[in-house]
Amino acid sequence: MSSDMRVVWDAEAATFDDEPDHGLVDPTVRAAWRQVLLNVLPPEPARILDLGCGTGSLAVLLAELGHSVTGIDLSPRMIEQATAKAHRHAVAIDVRIGDAADPPVTGLFDVVLTRHLLWALPDPAVAVARWSDLLAGNGGLVLIEGRWHTGGGLASDEVTALVEQYAFHARVQVLDDAALWGAPITDERYLVVATR
Repeated sequence: MSSDMRVVWDAEAATFDDEPDHGLVDPTVRAAWRQVLLNVLPPEPARILDLGCGTGSLAVLLAELGHSVTGIDLSPRMIEQATAKAHRHAVAIDVRIGDAADPPVTGLFDVVLTRHLLWALPDPAVAVARWSDLLAGNGGLVLIEGRWHTGGGLASDEVTALVEQYAFHARVQVLDDAALWGAPITDERYLVVATR
C-alpha cells in the first residue's frame, strides 16, 4: 500500500467512528454485529486476525466475546484510535501498523476477518492467497464486503469466485438488516465465509 493511502486513512481516523457501523456506539447496531459474528465464528477463544481493523471496533467486540485478536491497519492514526478504544473497553488486543494485503504477522490464525477491505486492494487475489497461508488447518476467512450504490465494491459472486480459486468453499450471508448499518440500505452488503 502506498504512503498516499496512509495519509488518506490517517485523515479519516478522527471522524471514522461517526458512522453507526464504524463506531458501533449505538447499542442496537453493536448488538446486531455481535450476533452476526457469533453466527459465523468458531467458539472462543479463537485466534482472529482482523485486517484493515481501522479504529478497532470489531477487534474490541471480538475480544469482548473472548477471542484472541490481532488487528492490522495501514494508518497509524487508526491504530492509535484502536488502542484507545481497547483501553476504554478494558480488553486486550494486539494492534499493529502494516499492510493488510501482506500482514506483518507470524503464526497461524483460526479466522482472517476483513470488513470493506478486499474491494479496495490493488490485487485482491494476491491478498487472499497470502491470507490463506495464515490459516490454521481448519481456519477460514470471514470477508464482509459490498457492492455500493456508487458502483464501487465487489459483488458477492465476484468474492465467491475469488476465494474458490484457492480451494475454499464459500457461503454467502446477505447483510441487509438496517440494524447493522444504523439505517436502511439499498446496495448489496454481505459476508462470505470461506472454509476448506
